[in-house]
Amino acid sequence: MKRNLLMLLVLVFLSNLANSQSNPVKFVRYSSENQESFGILEGDVIRELQGDLFSDPVPTGKTVAVSAIKLLPPCKPSKVLAVGLNYRSHIGDRPIPDHMGLFAKYPTCVIAHNDPIMMPVDATDLHYEGELVVVIGKTASKVSVAQAQEYIFGVTAGNDVSERNWQKIDLQWLRAKGSDTFGPIGPAITTGLDYDNLMLQTRLNGDVVQSESSKDLIYSVDEIVSYISHYVTLLPGDVIFTGTPGSTQAMHPGDIVEIELEGVGILSNPVEMAKKN
Repeated sequence: MKRNLLMLLVLVFLSNLANSQSNPVKFVRYSSENQESFGILEGDVIRELQGDLFSDPVPTGKTVAVSAIKLLPPCKPSKVLAVGLNYRSHIGDRPIPDHMGLFAKYPTCVIAHNDPIMMPVDATDLHYEGELVVVIGKTASKVSVAQAQEYIFGVTAGNDVSERNWQKIDLQWLRAKGSDTFGPIGPAITTGLDYDNLMLQTRLNGDVVQSESSKDLIYSVDEIVSYISHYVTLLPGDVIFTGTPGSTQAMHPGDIVEIELEGVGILSNPVEMAKKN
């Protein structure tokens, strides 16, 4: 009886943490001893959770050091969606779009913190795009802007890797945006943040190459979620890349690109050349 009561109190505590704007919580997905788990990241320690992240997981009482595990992508999305041209600083001389420009990546493009971005052998102009990424927490269909926050679990950092020449010559952006390893996300999903005012910074080999706040998004996070949900049903774990600020430049094998999102952490990925078949 006491054990059940204690577990209930812990669950209530976790629920309050996950939904409180003043108590951000970092959730991670990781592999340890050939087992995948979700957990709460606290400094250099992860507190293990049992069950699905989006269905009231139960704390097991176990902890593990970050140094002893491998971080995985923080969720396994059924869909990876994205918004283009969503910062004025990225649009440049082009007119501001009068509607939201959407495109899709693929779940197979998603990789984790520290995993390598593999540059295809026939790629010639591979760019980083640091972005705030929204993680959906429950099924959303035709929700209003005012309701959107209820369906957002949290945010993470992402890199919308893009092959610029393929963007120009292909009928659609299947290769340019959706190739394997072109969607790093992580290292954690953070709940309880003011996602309308988070600093985003991209560094290439330690040099700052992008730096802007999500308050400068043309279409806000809530507007994005609402708009997409009127055409595509969003499911728990689905992710939405919200757009990249400023300009981008090419990455090359040997480079390291870091995306730092305020309150989330640093997503770091090396660039490597894929092997020829």
